[in-house]
Amino acid sequence: MTKNVGNIDRIVRVLVGLGLLSLILFIDGDARWWGLIGLLPLGTAAIGYCPPYAWMGINTCAKEEAKPQA
Repeated sequence: MTKNVGNIDRIVRVLVGLGLLSLILFIDGDARWWGLIGLLPLGTAAIGYCPPYAWMGINTCAKEEAKPQA
């Protein structure tokens, strides 16, 4: 599986995921379980692959430059 999530994108996904997961602690009632949606951005940040990005042809990884051959 080719990675398509870059470093800055990963950081943003971790912050958003943790923010959504915090809803479990701060919201009362059944609505608190919506915070589990935060597992999705955390998971995609952990593995470095986002299926919707692949479907749309988006790649936020830095391009690797060709190494000079000696």
